[in-house]
Amino acid sequence: MKKIILFFILTLTSSTIHSQIFDGLSIGLESNSAWYNDDKKTGAFNDEINNDKDKHLRLNNYLKLDYNFLSKFTASVQIESYEPFALLNYSPNLKGTNLGTYSLTYRTTKINATVGHFYEQFGSGMILRNWEDRQLGINNALFGGKINYRLLDVADLTAVYGNQRVGYETSDGVIFGFNSEFELDSIFEWNNTALSIGLSYVGREQKVNLDAPNFEALTNAYSGRLAFSHGKFYSSAEYVSKSNDAIVQANQISNQFIKPGSGFLFNAGYSQKGLGIDATFRRLENMSFYSDRETSGNVFFENVVNYTPGLTKQHDYLLTNIFVYQAQSSVSFLDPGLLKAGEIGGQLDLFYNIKKETVLGGKYGAKIAFNASYWAGLKGDFDYANQDYNTEAFGFGDKYFSDISLEVRKKWSSKWRSIFYFVNQYYNKKYIEGNFGAKPIVTNIGVIESTHKLRNGKSIRIEAQKLWSDSKDHNWVGGTFEFNFNSKFSLYINDIYNSGDDSSTDKTHYYNAGGSFTKGATRVGLNYGRQRAGLLCVGGVCRFVPEATGLTASVTMAF
Repeated sequence: MKKIILFFILTLTSSTIHSQIFDGLSIGLESNSAWYNDDKKTGAFNDEINNDKDKHLRLNNYLKLDYNFLSKFTASVQIESYEPFALLNYSPNLKGTNLGTYSLTYRTTKINATVGHFYEQFGSGMILRNWEDRQLGINNALFGGKINYRLLDVADLTAVYGNQRVGYETSDGVIFGFNSEFELDSIFEWNNTALSIGLSYVGREQKVNLDAPNFEALTNAYSGRLAFSHGKFYSSAEYVSKSNDAIVQANQISNQFIKPGSGFLFNAGYSQKGLGIDATFRRLENMSFYSDRETSGNVFFENVVNYTPGLTKQHDYLLTNIFVYQAQSSVSFLDPGLLKAGEIGGQLDLFYNIKKETVLGGKYGAKIAFNASYWAGLKGDFDYANQDYNTEAFGFGDKYFSDISLEVRKKWSSKWRSIFYFVNQYYNKKYIEGNFGAKPIVTNIGVIESTHKLRNGKSIRIEAQKLWSDSKDHNWVGGTFEFNFNSKFSLYINDIYNSGDDSSTDKTHYYNAGGSFTKGATRVGLNYGRQRAGLLCVGGVCRFVPEATGLTASVTMAF
């Protein structure tokens, strides 16, 4: 049936484009391809997921069609192709060519209703978030129905029901929920003050193949939120609670290890011209939440119901992204030497602009950004023999991660500007990666970046990076050179090199060279080089990518 629908859509799209009958049609195309080759340094090409050594050519293609008609309706279809296989380390469920998502939406000033695939988020996402990130291979859209109603211009009410997308299929577990957002400042007609309250419920129902389960098939999650801002000050708080559910480890459901979950998130800040302060605190306990219990902790983020990203600074440079923190929201009792039930910590951001024509600012001024984050395990009593634990409300246990960074942006002249960047990191591999016997690693990273504008829109950008650590296995150096011919066309080359004793990376140059061309809504990129094994992170969500060498190309178009 899907093949017939796909053929019909492609035929309709083709005739529509050529005849230009449908003015309401918009098209988006994205293609990411790679040719992986053998390399004496990174090793022979091997796709362990698909168990194939011969298919060196890989492609991920996406064609998105949106058609608006009768002023209030929108039909959307996304066709996806992973032929002959998806790019390395994407889920084996992503294979072949088929309909990825499709939906029909009805929208007025009061009502927004969708049947088919849809995306939704309640609050910060701690109990529900559906989203797509093609770079990470994530698409956990719900397939079912959603309706949103705007009540008296002071409240938004949303109800959802469906099964999560898994490859081209859907999950066994059913997700349903309700969300409400009330704008109290609109009711009281406040001008310089904003106050809102939110209440949410999400249920996950999945039958369990156990003779006498000690937990319910239905797991309930609740969320309450409050946001307040006045003038230059803002703040928000959210608390979530998840009912008793079985702990899942190594894809095995424990019928004896049953615990509830909870989460607390607080954010506050102050912002004015030239100054900004933002602080975030979060505590998570057993907040792993999947539409299918057995898939808990899978590396492809399939069946993930909620959103708990790592709340640390998102760095822009190669060496600052070698040791990246991943949120530790789940329970781990696989070994008595490594017991976890969640995380506690936060981060602080400070931004300050030094004024022009001052001693420190000089003629053009300067910008300073400071960030500090600290994350630890939950403190409590852990009973490995009886598979149980009790945690303290705000107790800090073993240290997992810390990151302190200072960035200074300085403009020297109308043509020269520089960035000076320093980062200190503490990374506990034992707890973050579950790497038994591994010792924490402390690193110091320095980066200098300069950009020089040339004539006729040309410019050059140069980066120099250095990483020092207390581990003999990690002593990295890196650099980047980029030449921009104009706003449309640029070329670059970069390289990072580890002179440490780590047998997996020492004496290997992870070089890359390529460029991009952009015109309007079309962008073409080409790159050849080596990919270091490690974490690829987008927005605080990370997935592991294997070591590889090859040629990659990307094309995005919209019309």
